Amino acid sequence: MRSSVKTPVLVTAILSLCFVVPAARPQQKPAAPAVPAGAGQSPIQKTVEAYLRNLYAFGSETGVKVTPPKDIGVEGLLEVDVEVKIGENQQTGKVYVTKDGKYMFRGELSDLSKDPTAEARAQLQTKDSPSLGPANAPVTLVEFSDFECPVCRSLHDALRGLLPNYPQVRVVFKDYPLEQIHPWARTAALAGRCAYQQEPKAFWKMYDLIYDNQDIISAENAWSKMTDFASQSELNADSFKACMASPEAGAAVDASRANGVLLEVSSTPTIFVNGRRLVGADPHLLEQFIKYELDQHKAQKVANKN
Repeated sequence: MRSSVKTPVLVTAILSLCFVVPAARPQQKPAAPAVPAGAGQSPIQKTVEAYLRNLYAFGSETGVKVTPPKDIGVEGLLEVDVEVKIGENQQTGKVYVTKDGKYMFRGELSDLSKDPTAEARAQLQTKDSPSLGPANAPVTLVEFSDFECPVCRSLHDALRGLLPNYPQVRVVFKDYPLEQIHPWARTAALAGRCAYQQEPKAFWKMYDLIYDNQDIISAENAWSKMTDFASQSELNADSFKACMASPEAGAAVDASRANGVLLEVSSTPTIFVNGRRLVGADPHLLEQFIKYELDQHKAQKVANKN
């Protein structure tokens, strides 16, 4: 089971709607929501909120916010963002509503005229991130991971076996510590960042040490373990400790996580292979993505010669 932000089942349910459901029709009176729709909302916002509250029994303890509908250039269809909040847990998702307010569906709307991976590639920020492999590699694998995440360790092990077979692949590591559920993940992220800042190649030694020793690291001993790993990576101890306590290291981790949020990363590991998203640590699927991209690159080179 992959690590993700703790989200109540009901929140997950609303955001996993993948089928067409009829919203309340104007001539029908929907069941009254437990909490009245917010003042100043459009009729579609009110209808969507009322419908979802009734469907999932969202009571007064549940916040449901529906943004004003946006025209997305698709005839007869509007897009709205829905935010569901229960206590400290919050998640957002998009739903699509017909302009007459009769039907709503939750799913992925794809523009068939566009490259489906282009937007993710444009949003990925890889500058000043630890990387391994040739800078001009035809395949770039960007990994958003949490050092305390067990599935991320599985990905680490899979990459260790896979990468030697694919020297054409560049790997970029992005911190995405899930602090709500992993108490020492941020400490480890800071350690990796400080190793990288002192000696870029040392990051990958720390990367291996943290994942290989994940079972013996705890919130109580994380700091001492990180300093021990820094010593094994031949880093200057004083500089490393000063970096760990510095706001700059924290800001770098925060920036990496913010990039993941922009890309709607919600669980770890999430990998982008030339912009193509893969969630989890399935080595067979990862290899499939890599082979596909290499084949595409080879075909493009042949086409350019002709």
